[in-house]
Amino acid sequence: MRDLVERGLEDGRVTGDPPRRGRRAVSVNRAESPLGWLAARGLVSARQVEAGERLRADYEHAQLAPSVTMRWDAAPHARHARAEALDPTTAQLAAKRRFDAAIAAVGPGLSDILWRVVCACEGVPVAERALGWPARAGRLVLGLALDRLAAHYGLP
Repeated sequence: MRDLVERGLEDGRVTGDPPRRGRRAVSVNRAESPLGWLAARGLVSARQVEAGERLRADYEHAQLAPSVTMRWDAAPHARHARAEALDPTTAQLAAKRRFDAAIAAVGPGLSDILWRVVCACEGVPVAERALGWPARAGRLVLGLALDRLAAHYGLP
């Protein structure tokens, strides 16, 4: 999905504001995740991207992201559900277990940057600042975390 907006470009950094008259501008895809951004520039491997996407899928299926409003939708009723199909609550709990197991396998030192970039969709520089790390350290640590995550998933 593409959600392009024009943003200003000052001192080599993209600003959050629309471009001012006579200034440089750049198109930004707001729907692109930080992991997708790194992959598009060849900074992470396909194996690392797949591991990150698996973690993100479990994070989303477990519904671990904070909710902004109350959920008004009723739980679906399955009349002819297959015996092996999981009900929504069981599927959510299974995704939470997979997510917790993956985070535990990565380890406490690496899971912070992994969660911030892959699940919370923070950019690497933002995550570095939040964790109090020096500039450009986050990409290296994120690569190590994604490698360990891929090993946990048994990806070739």
